[in-house]
Order: sequence, then C-alpha cells, then structure tokens
Amino acid sequence: MATVTLTAENFDEVAQADGIVLVDFWAEWCGPCKRFAPVFEKSAGKHEDIVFGKVDTDAEAELQMRFGIKSIPTLMAIRDGMIVFAEPGAVPEPVLENVIEQVRGLDMEDVRRRAES
Repeated sequence: MATVTLTAENFDEVAQADGIVLVDFWAEWCGPCKRFAPVFEKSAGKHEDIVFGKVDTDAEAELQMRFGIKSIPTLMAIRDGMIVFAEPGAVPEPVLENVIEQVRGLDMEDVRRRAES
C-alpha cells in the first residue's frame, strides 16, 4: 500500500479509524528523515492492513504543534484511534517491524482500561 499524506484536514478521520495507523512526521530538509523514508515505504509495501501516513511538519505546523513533535523524524503508532507509541529518531527496518509486531499484539481492552484510570 502506498503511503498517505496526512494533513490537518484528514488526520483525525484517518487516525480514528479501526486498525493500525503508522505516522512518520518528517521534513524535506531533514537528513535522518530522508534515510528513514525508504524503510517506511518498504514496510508500507509489506503490511497491506496498516495505513502508513506521512506528515510534512513544514507544511503541517498545526499537527506538529498539536502532537508536540520537537524532533524529526518521529514515528507514531495509532491503533483503533489511540496513540500507543511515539518515538523520535530514524529506526532501522528490524526495529520498525518490531514496533509493528508489538502494536499488533496489544490487548486494546487493557490499553483502554489503563488509559481511563
């Protein structure tokens, strides 16, 4: 699946859907972002059931501020409308695959219960 460009207009609609959404916060001028992009794209091709979205922080300053993104790239994982992971830094492919495995394995009832307490 190709990556989806996320903007202030479509972010909530995409992120609040059922399933997993991985978000790459990036910028054109960012060297680590450019190195991470092919890893993110490759993973998008392997996981058809996951939405892979990209937020250009220069074009979408509102989203950058909303989520407190201070360092890019930042990888965010959202499952069933809940942010379950957010970490700055370019990660190698095995780490990204591990994040995906862990997000898939979450007991979302437990995650919701913990978030409410």
